Parts: sequence; C-alpha cells; structure tokens
Amino acid sequence: MLKELISVMAKALVDKPDEVEIKEIEGDVTTILELKVAKDDLGKVIGKQGKTAHAMRAILNATATKLKKRAVLEIIE
Repeated sequence: MLKELISVMAKALVDKPDEVEIKEIEGDVTTILELKVAKDDLGKVIGKQGKTAHAMRAILNATATKLKKRAVLEIIE
C-alpha cells in the first residue's frame, strides 16, 4: 500500500511517469522506499528547498503510522 501511494504521487509530479521506479525494502521495524525518477524530473520530485519531498515524506509517515508501521522515503539520483 505504501509503495502504491508513493507511486501515484511521483507519477503525478513528473513528465516521464514511465521512468518512475520504486524499490521497497522491508525490515523488521522499518520499510524503506527507494524512489528513482528520470534525471530531468529529479527537481520536480524534490521541489524548491526540498518542500515537495518533505510533503511526500509527511504523507508517507502519516499513512504508515495509521498502519502501525514505520516508513522512510529515499530519493535516489
């Protein structure tokens, strides 16, 4: 569910939604989501002063908390 959430948000932001890749790494306590987008779209996902990335992380954390999990979003260059 968390992977799909990030996928929908990222694809809505970028110009090349086909190149959005999300790798989910499940740990004992924490789930790590690695988001990879096209090089041209990296700025759109991060946003000015990281505000878009911060907002995506806040939504992810709120959803994960509701599911009684912990999640971390990493944006890979």
